[in-house]
Amino acid sequence: MKMDVKLLNAALSAMQSRRVLVVGDVMLDRFVDGSVKRISPEAPVPILSQTNSKQMPGGAANVACNLAYLGCRVRLIGISMFSYPKGCVDRFQSR
Repeated sequence: MKMDVKLLNAALSAMQSRRVLVVGDVMLDRFVDGSVKRISPEAPVPILSQTNSKQMPGGAANVACNLAYLGCRVRLIGISMFSYPKGCVDRFQSR
């Protein structure tokens, strides 16, 4: 598949300052890195030694962030079933 750069540039330029409403499930994706050196003796479960963790918007929140990065004026409507740590959502709201 060959991409037409002029067409892509025109499409991205047309999105600038557009108002977009995103409706969906708001999630927080968490990624945990580490190593496993043993299995739990109580159950066949790996024991993770955590070295790093990362959080980022997921679901509709991820779509809203991506559109905002492209220059759209985004409003997000969604429901989350979990309470997130204080300041967690505010950190992504400024994007």
